[in-house]
Amino acid sequence: MIKYLVVLVIVIDIYTLIDCAMTPQEKVRRFPKWAWLLIIILTGIIGDIAWFVAGRPKRPRPNRGGNKRIIPPDDNPDFLRKL
Repeated sequence: MIKYLVVLVIVIDIYTLIDCAMTPQEKVRRFPKWAWLLIIILTGIIGDIAWFVAGRPKRPRPNRGGNKRIIPPDDNPDFLRKL
């Protein structure tokens, strides 16, 4: 059981190191990239969690309708033309 946990932590460390190294410097939050790499290497799983919470760039959220205003059918000219 402990072996699997150690392997899991090592895999997460490697993934986090690669993710941090591949992220462009201008998108890294809070600290410079070199500082994040040191934090990840020196602190283990705590550095991994810190990278995902505070250092990794935020992913753009899908735009759900954007700024489109919902028009009721009686005010919608397209709907009224179809009548």
